[in-house]
Amino acid sequence: VQLVESGGGLVQPGGSLRLSCAASKSIFSFHSMGWYRQAPGKQRELVASIPGDGTIKYADSVKGRFTISTDNAKNTVYLQMNSLKPDDTAVYYCRVREGPKVYWGQGTQVTVSS
Repeated sequence: VQLVESGGGLVQPGGSLRLSCAASKSIFSFHSMGWYRQAPGKQRELVASIPGDGTIKYADSVKGRFTISTDNAKNTVYLQMNSLKPDDTAVYYCRVREGPKVYWGQGTQVTVSS
């Protein structure tokens, strides 16, 4: 499985970005999909996920600002990020699980700065 992320960049505080993660196969084959992020000097952390039962989960720090969604026809997972803060600066990674195997994207940099 190949995952290609896009949509990162530099944005001012309060701005918005939409990240995309295009998969090389149908997302119906995945047991879970999600977005993680890693800031400099920090551990990688979960941002948002869609587990197998369909219950969407968000990190407390992004609730009400970020939205995870999918486009099954395009085999793509999105992360809409609004009201961005400097603390959201990180490399964002797409992650999917297919059975026992976990796949990661290459990461896309998001920088929130004035």
